[in-house]
Amino acid sequence: MQKKIFIKTFGCQMNEYDSNRIYDSVKRLGFIKSQDQKNLDCYVINTCHIRDKAKEKVYHEIGRVKKIYKEKNKPIVVVAGCVAQAENQEMLNREPYIDIVIGPQSYHKINDRLKNFIKDKKIEETEFDTVSKFNYFDNIENKNSKVSSYLTIQEGCDKFCSFCVVPYTRGPEYSRPFNKIISEAESLIKNGAKEIILLGQNVNAYFFKEKIKEYRISDLINKLESYSELKRIRYTTSHPRDMTDDLIECYSKNKKLMPLVHLPIQSGSNKILKLMNRKHTVEQYIEIFEKLKKINPKIEFSSDFIISYPGETNDDFKDTVNLVRKIKFINSFSFIFSPRPGTKAANLKQIDKEIAKERLLKIQEYLFKFQLNMNKFFINKSVDVLVENKMDGQKKLFGRNQFMNSVIFEGNANFIGKNINIKIEKANQNSLFGKIEKNNMRAA
Repeated sequence: MQKKIFIKTFGCQMNEYDSNRIYDSVKRLGFIKSQDQKNLDCYVINTCHIRDKAKEKVYHEIGRVKKIYKEKNKPIVVVAGCVAQAENQEMLNREPYIDIVIGPQSYHKINDRLKNFIKDKKIEETEFDTVSKFNYFDNIENKNSKVSSYLTIQEGCDKFCSFCVVPYTRGPEYSRPFNKIISEAESLIKNGAKEIILLGQNVNAYFFKEKIKEYRISDLINKLESYSELKRIRYTTSHPRDMTDDLIECYSKNKKLMPLVHLPIQSGSNKILKLMNRKHTVEQYIEIFEKLKKINPKIEFSSDFIISYPGETNDDFKDTVNLVRKIKFINSFSFIFSPRPGTKAANLKQIDKEIAKERLLKIQEYLFKFQLNMNKFFINKSVDVLVENKMDGQKKLFGRNQFMNSVIFEGNANFIGKNINIKIEKANQNSLFGKIEKNNMRAA
């Protein structure tokens, strides 16, 4: 009899990739993925620790599971990911309903822990074992291909930004062997991927040396460019310190590398960047921007912003506003600073909540304005869309253009996985809406 597993994923793209690989592993034990959460043998919560109240979200989810199984045999409850790494034994002490806590560099051990599970015997697995993890999964084909598929090339972080928990939850920087990445990419392409998004905490810091040959992310992009079945290449999340000339040069010769650069800056003030230990300046960031714009004027930037970091004055905030107005970022993320236990910024004096809220609204006013302006720019224009899926319960299809804008339109499911031209008729802040151009109808 097959066993049922449900995996709830919180957080970033890397967590989504990890959840898929966890499922690849547990299939070997006879587990099948189930969307029916009422009759499970195993319930996995894969967590993220970047956003505010991440820990509370996990305990809330556990409470919901408790209610479902109040009068029936409970499944094995596993908490995986970055919250699991950060909280480890404390989670087991606080919530006895949890059976297994497993960190993001140890989830390759989940099969052994499930196979040897003993009721009421709690398990904590939070060692940094990155090399063993990837060696394990290199022997399991990644069959989780979607039209747009994630591929982890690098994990961990050596930057130690003052606000960030990643070095403590994902460990030091580790780059996977070049050939192993390409092998996984080939598997994804074989199983239907038309777009590959290269993932890493510092994805553009990717560096692998084999004998005398050195590989960087630019080498990966150049290699992926050669696969005819692959239509688009992206990468995230990058760091300004690792935006090297060889990567910048890729934008001049690689037609499949999409012209949206997601490059987090966090603040437009050099003083705040120094307090954050970012080790780059606003001027260096602008230089990268100008280099890329010179290569291709159509390139657009998105970014991440932490608002009201401890020590941020009105002048510091104005510097951030001025940077946003200069670059006109699209699809950016902005949040009020929230302290993470164990980081250097955890115990710093926080800025008054009302001031922080006011600043966030101000910066979002500009960010949303530029995002909307970008979307309105496409009205009455034809855009190239990679069709990803059919929308639930609707006759409409969903895809994205080169700049990651969501595009919604009516069409035949036969278009999924294809690049087609959509004439945009209307737009809002988050999405574009249009019709298939007549020259694409024969592809259906």
